[in-house]
Amino acid sequence: MPDYYRILGVERGAGDAEIKKAYRRLARRFHPDINPGDKEAERKFKEVNEAYQTLSDPQRRARYDQYGDAAFGHGAGGPEPGAYDFSTVFGEGAGFSDVFDMFFGGSRGGRRRESAGPQRGADLEASLTLTFNEAFHGVQKEITMDGFETCSACAGYGAAPGASEQKCPSCGGRGERTVSRGIFRMTQTCSTCGGAGVTAGRPCGGCGGAGNVPAARRIKVKIPAGVDTGTRIRLAGKGQPGTKGGPPGDLYITTMVEKHPVFERKGKNLYVDVPVTIVEAAMGARVEAPTPDGKISVKIPAGTDSGSALRVRGKGFSSLRHTEGRGDLYVRVSVVTPRNMSEKAKKLLNDFAATHPEDPRVALRAAL
Repeated sequence: MPDYYRILGVERGAGDAEIKKAYRRLARRFHPDINPGDKEAERKFKEVNEAYQTLSDPQRRARYDQYGDAAFGHGAGGPEPGAYDFSTVFGEGAGFSDVFDMFFGGSRGGRRRESAGPQRGADLEASLTLTFNEAFHGVQKEITMDGFETCSACAGYGAAPGASEQKCPSCGGRGERTVSRGIFRMTQTCSTCGGAGVTAGRPCGGCGGAGNVPAARRIKVKIPAGVDTGTRIRLAGKGQPGTKGGPPGDLYITTMVEKHPVFERKGKNLYVDVPVTIVEAAMGARVEAPTPDGKISVKIPAGTDSGSALRVRGKGFSSLRHTEGRGDLYVRVSVVTPRNMSEKAKKLLNDFAATHPEDPRVALRAAL
């Protein structure tokens, strides 16, 4: 059973960055173009590719850490941990006939072999950090990703040009293997040939038989206006390349939006604090307020209290759903108390208080 961590030369607890760094170093070292005709280098290049494709995928890595190589059907005959947990071994919702076929070799009408034809590439995940304004207006970004591309030498088929097929050495051409598990004997699809019973006679020297090669890709991403932290954008066909002529997977971009020093976002709506003087709040006024689209004039009604929120329609974020319109902007009024008043100003305020003896705390005292 191959030890993928040992192949890449990393510890079992290694992070994604460390695994990627080790892989790129070894891939360059053993690449067939650098070692033409070196069968040992070709074999190691294929091992490194296989190890990285498993450890770089969180789900595949978790399965490998739990079950080892047997998680992918590579074991020559050893029992797979948890073999008698049907929901784990056979998948959720497996029927009795599926279990019967796996244990007894398909005697209830024959076991269907898995297709060894074109295989779709794996989906990829990436994150992208945006400024507040980029999320508000929308933007086009270009990201660089370390991944794979279809091998040009074999067009993703993994076989050397002109190589003829031969009987699979793992299953002897049967397309399946029988594994003993205690008192049971279980028939499984051969992982080497995928159930076809045949394999390419000679692997491609460009990719070591993997069908794809490591490559850094530049991908343009159009970010629509209105995205928020956690928004997931699907880019069809931008994932890992397929093999044997199969289609590529998809790329999913998750956005992270930075906070703004002035605006507070709540869904589609925006909030902004605008300070006003006592006179403006008491008498009413028109004041200037910022929006992401530019400045606007907002009417402050006479007698507006501090903390009041004035609604300005259609000045919030765009909706990602075409059936919904833009959100609103709420201008929160903050009354600023004057400081360093002159004696004349103090006298005017005292005279005003004498002519307006309102008590704003009457309701509070009555509730106690």
